[in-house]
Amino acid sequence: MNITIYHNPRCGTSRNTLAAIRDAGHEPEVIDYLANPPSRERLAGMIADAGLQPRDAVRRKEALFAELGLDRPGVTDAALLEAMVAHPILIERPFVVTPKGVRLCRPFERVREIL
Repeated sequence: MNITIYHNPRCGTSRNTLAAIRDAGHEPEVIDYLANPPSRERLAGMIADAGLQPRDAVRRKEALFAELGLDRPGVTDAALLEAMVAHPILIERPFVVTPKGVRLCRPFERVREIL
C-alpha cells in the first residue's frame, strides 16, 4: 500500500503516527514537510480530501499565526493556504495519505481509519 506521511520529527503526534503506520506493517514515504512543503494545490487537495477546511488545518498555537494576523476575523481560506505554503510551520501535522483516504492524524490513532 502506498502511504505518505507529511512528518515533523520533532512532533510527538507525528512520531506516534509514523510508529503506528510501521507497527501495522507498512513503510511509508516520509516527507519532512518543513524542508519540502507541499504545493498550494497539493495542500488544498489534502485538506479537502480529509474533509476539512483550511482553518482546521492551520496551527493556531504557532506564534506566527497571530504575528501574521491570521487570527483576525474575516481571514479567507485562500489567505490561510498562502500563509501555510509560505510558512510550512503553520501546517497542522501530520497529514497521512493512503489509497483509503487522507487524514489529519490528531490524535495519532486516526491513522488507523485509512490503513
